[in-house]
Amino acid sequence: MSNKKSGNNTLLMSVVMSSPGPLIVGLGLMAGKSSTQLADFVRRSSELLGIILAYVIYRITSKDGEIDAGKKARLEKLSNIFVGLTMCIGGAIMLVLAFVSENEEKGNVIPGLAVALLGVVANTLFFVKYTRLNRAEPNAIIEVQARLYRAKSLVDTCVSVALLSVAVAPESPVSYYLDMIGSAIVAVYLLWCGVKTVYERVKG
Repeated sequence: MSNKKSGNNTLLMSVVMSSPGPLIVGLGLMAGKSSTQLADFVRRSSELLGIILAYVIYRITSKDGEIDAGKKARLEKLSNIFVGLTMCIGGAIMLVLAFVSENEEKGNVIPGLAVALLGVVANTLFFVKYTRLNRAEPNAIIEVQARLYRAKSLVDTCVSVALLSVAVAPESPVSYYLDMIGSAIVAVYLLWCGVKTVYERVKG
């Protein structure tokens, strides 16, 4: 299989596997009130839009001879700036939610926890795959997807820890602060990744 076809299939699989996340976490919010879970819903929704755009533009720009180099570079730049902005938006909203949430009954956070745990595994595998693809044949979109999935795997680890603490000891002050701190850490990391991605693409 060619590197371009493999890249296309990997991006398509990213879209397919990322699509249920916002829905499942969103449904979980009907039963739970965790700030980390709400922030995670916002993050997954914005990231899904970025992944879909990356997939569409990769398909357009990976066709040999059908697009000139200048237009290809502009489209790749647009896609990667959008991905960076989705990370910034998700991070900013999460940071606000982390500090305005109240110490109240969190409800059922199991759906969000299940998605986060699965995300740790899936996103780590995608990070490894995108990294290998970019090493084999450097591509601006694949490079940023590798960065996105590295962030997603680390974020899901943080979200899992925070939601697990809420599920195990929902009434404990420790779970409240882990929930809040979890959201804050996720937010800061996403903001850093997003700003770095946008800065590099605008500067380049």
